[in-house]
Amino acid sequence: MTLALGETLPDIALTTPAGEPVRPSDFAGKKLVLFFYPKDDTPGCTTENKDFSALADRFAKAGVALLGVSKDTPQKHQRFIDKHGLNAPLASDDEEAGLSDALGIWTEKSMYGRTYMGMERTTLLIGSDGRIARIWNKVKVKGHAAEVLAAAEAL
Repeated sequence: MTLALGETLPDIALTTPAGEPVRPSDFAGKKLVLFFYPKDDTPGCTTENKDFSALADRFAKAGVALLGVSKDTPQKHQRFIDKHGLNAPLASDDEEAGLSDALGIWTEKSMYGRTYMGMERTTLLIGSDGRIARIWNKVKVKGHAAEVLAAAEAL
């Protein structure tokens, strides 16, 4: 699948830190921000999660659910939440052929001449109709959460 405005997400289950399944369809009728990030407890990902957590109340006030997604395990997510006092919910997409795979966000990357699979930092704003309203690809963390909040409030 190629990400495109107006598309609906495949209803592939993710796993919460408590081990419970969570699916895009669980947010039917609500606006949702899905932010995909590479790895818990790395500098950019920690900043991004802290920024979304700092604005979580404002997202909630605007009627927008948040969900951060990476390939890290549910247990690692819980340690990450506890360590940094995060309140933006997280989910694991650690299954093969998961949601990030289906969306083309889990992709081949290259650094220092080494090729590996990794998460492309991407944020999706899903409207209450379940369709993609906005896509941020190759996200730069600084100011991103505030930009997403403004777009969500305007939706």
